[in-house]
Amino acid sequence: MRAEERRKEIVARLMASSEAISGGALSARLGVSRQIIVQDIAVLKAQGFDILSTHQGYVIKASPLIEREFKVRHTSDETEDELSHIVALGGAVVDVFVWHKVYGRIGASLNIFSKRDVDAFMEGIRSGKSTELMHITDGYHYHTVRAESKEALDAIAAMLQRKGYLALE
Repeated sequence: MRAEERRKEIVARLMASSEAISGGALSARLGVSRQIIVQDIAVLKAQGFDILSTHQGYVIKASPLIEREFKVRHTSDETEDELSHIVALGGAVVDVFVWHKVYGRIGASLNIFSKRDVDAFMEGIRSGKSTELMHITDGYHYHTVRAESKEALDAIAAMLQRKGYLALE
């Protein structure tokens, strides 16, 4: 994993967590030394990320990342393609939710930041552990996606539109 990809994953993990994450946990997850994590945190702080170092680990207070919700519709066979293209374009898939006519909003955190996360998610679906939420609303669902820029989110929207995944309101 390149340094830039690793730093994106660090930010994504910190943003997805409601608790501090230790440098040791980050280094084990990312396969690098604790010293590399310390250096990455210093670079991220210099880039404008408001990361605090506490006795329990790292916490992110604010992020320059922006987010957008996308309403999409596709088949189960297209899920991996959708998620893979979003992360390839620099997006992080924060969650998935549906609007049920009786129950209202039903959602779950996904925290998919990399192709490795896409693969793990798809393995969970393929293994039969569960099915995707979109099945209760005829394939319609929403994703909150975070990225570094409006341009990245625009590129994701264009890709979703081109592939026919973007559902029109």
